[in-house]
Amino acid sequence: MQAEILSPEAAFAQTGLSLPPAPQPLGVYKPYLIDGKYLYVSGHGPVQDDKSLIIGRIGEDMDIEQGKLAARQVGLTILSTIRTHLGSLDRVKRVIKVLGMVNCTADFGRHPYVINGCSELFASVWGTENGIGVRSAVGMGSLPDNIPVEVEVLFELV
Repeated sequence: MQAEILSPEAAFAQTGLSLPPAPQPLGVYKPYLIDGKYLYVSGHGPVQDDKSLIIGRIGEDMDIEQGKLAARQVGLTILSTIRTHLGSLDRVKRVIKVLGMVNCTADFGRHPYVINGCSELFASVWGTENGIGVRSAVGMGSLPDNIPVEVEVLFELV
């Protein structure tokens, strides 16, 4: 028996998670840009349902598990941008590239583990074949507004 393949919208619904409001740009940039079959999503932070940001530095104000949850929240914020501006997560075929930036202390070295919070979410929405792309996970001395994680993504559209 073959497993049923869910649409990205149906797969997201099964997570039981909610999407925060899509953020508005606070600078001179576009939150997303479509070029042919590619969707470029600008760096997003961890917006919560009440529009506030998760704040803190990993290794100083929060631990690694809180950082991973913050990265998942960034993923939810990116999904919100997609749904708000493109109408449906089903418009995305696959994840191509993820750049995850972690606001952390100089001695912190587990950046990939933190960014897994976002990557695992994408894998649950688009499946392991299409939801996991190439990735970089790097540490930063600071991020805007002292957010713990910022992620930018390149997607391929259907």
